Amino acid sequence: MYLVIAYVLLSWLPNARDSFIGEILGKLVEPYLSLFRRFIPPIGGMIDISPIIALIALRFVIYGLQTVIAYVLNAFG
Repeated sequence: MYLVIAYVLLSWLPNARDSFIGEILGKLVEPYLSLFRRFIPPIGGMIDISPIIALIALRFVIYGLQTVIAYVLNAFG
């Protein structure tokens, strides 16, 4: 989650994505964001809201995993 936020913040700085850290973040985050960019086009051609949707989806996955793990631990505990 923090990697996606850092990657989005790098887009606000000129040439930051071309740095060493920007390239590493790009390799880690772009495959995940590309899933959402296929279905969510930029608004007005410039504003990309796919990172927001990706963070919301990631949060749902985290909550789901926490619930499943808590259920399994309570069932066998």
